[in-house]
Amino acid sequence: MPRGDDGEAWPAGLPPLAHGTPLPGGWVGRTRRGRLVDGREVVVKQSPHPADAEADSLQALAAAGVPVPGVLGVAAGTLVLEYVTGRPNWAGLGHAVARMHGTSGPAFGWHRDNCAGRFRQDNGWLDSWGTFYAERRVRTHLSDPTVPADLRARLHRACDGPLPRLLPRSTTPALTHGDLWAGNVVDGRWLVDPEVSYADRELDLAYMQASRSLPPRFWAAYQRARPLEPGFAARRPALQLHHLLLEVRHFGPQPHRRGVEAVLDHYGW
Repeated sequence: MPRGDDGEAWPAGLPPLAHGTPLPGGWVGRTRRGRLVDGREVVVKQSPHPADAEADSLQALAAAGVPVPGVLGVAAGTLVLEYVTGRPNWAGLGHAVARMHGTSGPAFGWHRDNCAGRFRQDNGWLDSWGTFYAERRVRTHLSDPTVPADLRARLHRACDGPLPRLLPRSTTPALTHGDLWAGNVVDGRWLVDPEVSYADRELDLAYMQASRSLPPRFWAAYQRARPLEPGFAARRPALQLHHLLLEVRHFGPQPHRRGVEAVLDHYGW
């Protein structure tokens, strides 16, 4: 297998990296901006996880008309992407996300598992959105002892009935980014770092609103193209549990358990 400049796996047939500079951010692995010997500017991501899962997510978004960097090569834990930049286009991005959410799937899930940060994301197919969210996006976190035992007990009870009952039964499975906030937007126009699945689009919307990081121009364009469903505000806290639990698992229970407790207290679970 070809090797990169520091010994990492390198995609076969892709020219080698002439130089690379570390980029900040990321919970997993490392990311560099660099230039191939043929002059192309690239971003090289290295992770302990198989890089083809993220490549698959990016290609799915591209097929739905979402602006994402092109995948130039994949090898084991190395993903080489085109370097993207440009003037912000928040309104255009809002329309693109609305278009993405209009891409429907056969059921809730994805054809393969992928990763949410350091952790495997279970995307096994289910026909019910409430069951999928409870089992694949909440209960799946509860085998991790980092989640305090008292929270695990309350969350198990919620997953057994109240949580899936809260969520609508008639939802169409929509293509979702899975980790959509301003930190995964480049220059106000490109989406990166997806963890895609077919889910209720409200899962993306709940996380975007929790992060409070996308500007009004984005939201205005999105809602012109795809208005929010009635009752979203009542469901939103529950749909934030997935990312709140990821924070507990990545960074520890203090102070991140407070967000989970606040949601459970809000619903009386």
